[in-house]
Amino acid sequence: MIKVILCDDHAMVRRGIRDTVSEAVDIQVVGEAASYPELREQMRNNTCDVLVLDLNMPGRGGLEVLAALKEEGSSVKTLVVSMYPEDQYAIRCLRAGATGYLNKAGDPAELVTAIRTVMQGRKFVTPEVAQMLVDNLNAPEGEDLHATLSERELQTLQKIASGKKLSEIAEELMLSPKTVSVYRARVLDKLHLSNNAELTVYAIRNDLV
Repeated sequence: MIKVILCDDHAMVRRGIRDTVSEAVDIQVVGEAASYPELREQMRNNTCDVLVLDLNMPGRGGLEVLAALKEEGSSVKTLVVSMYPEDQYAIRCLRAGATGYLNKAGDPAELVTAIRTVMQGRKFVTPEVAQMLVDNLNAPEGEDLHATLSERELQTLQKIASGKKLSEIAEELMLSPKTVSVYRARVLDKLHLSNNAELTVYAIRNDLV
């Protein structure tokens, strides 16, 4: 039996995933979490083979969770199931330690296949991600400056480019406006840009929004 923990801050999403995998006789959802602290508690109290992880969560986000698990040397297989398109996050997640990446807009039946695949110790990627990995191998090093951004920095860039104010971004990410300002400054520095207008142009040119 494959024991699974779901980590997503939306209860309805967790319900949908649980209902989907419950149809598989070899998969059992043993715990649910809406945040990193809840995830830690669930992992302490339950044996987990596969973690189904969302990226966009309050507090510590999905990429930070992947980094923490990697640092701990955790043997849990992590399948990222996210609303973000593959071209924005899939490769970042795989590099950060994820065993697979699946878009929430995909076929629900693919989720069961993905869980079984990562449980076998193999990577799960869609054909689109596989092609991106090939293209990435052939791309010149250092081509994309935004590849150096942290999860929060990338989220800040995307939200600024979408026209949101720092106060709105702070509220959405459950951070202080001062912290968001720090992230903005880091993004400007890493991308060698000067203002929000340039950030927006960069995001559009690189298909980040």
